[in-house]
Amino acid sequence: MERFGDQIGRAMGPGDLIVLTGPLGAGKTTLTRGIGAGLGVRGPVQSPTFVIARTHPSLVGGTPLVHVDAYRLGSPAELDDLDIDFDASAVVVEWGRGMVDGVRDRWWEIEISREWHGRGVDTACGTYSRATEALDADTPRVLTITRHP
Repeated sequence: MERFGDQIGRAMGPGDLIVLTGPLGAGKTTLTRGIGAGLGVRGPVQSPTFVIARTHPSLVGGTPLVHVDAYRLGSPAELDDLDIDFDASAVVVEWGRGMVDGVRDRWWEIEISREWHGRGVDTACGTYSRATEALDADTPRVLTITRHP
């Protein structure tokens, strides 16, 4: 995920917007960490869950990265209230599906899903559980990349 993010970051510039969608632990922040590396920004790139948005300035005179966690935002208006400079920054919004309409004319959405291999036993019924699998860092990811609109 981080290597793929690095490749994306090298191609991003001011005004670019990426929305990351996927379950908890899917790799959204790991992908964003790679994007930050590709952009050459100051780190560490960590989940901005508690601060909602974090700006990482460029270390190489390039585009800054604005990393947003929209999980706790209730509407696109709350995202707009963050006063992010979308024109001058590369912006990544985790949990941003349905939150960026009207913010930009075009954006990319990367949906991350994980396969289930059935490891771990569910204590309630003795069958294999997805709960253990969700924390398995080696589980393959499936990425669906969509350009909007």
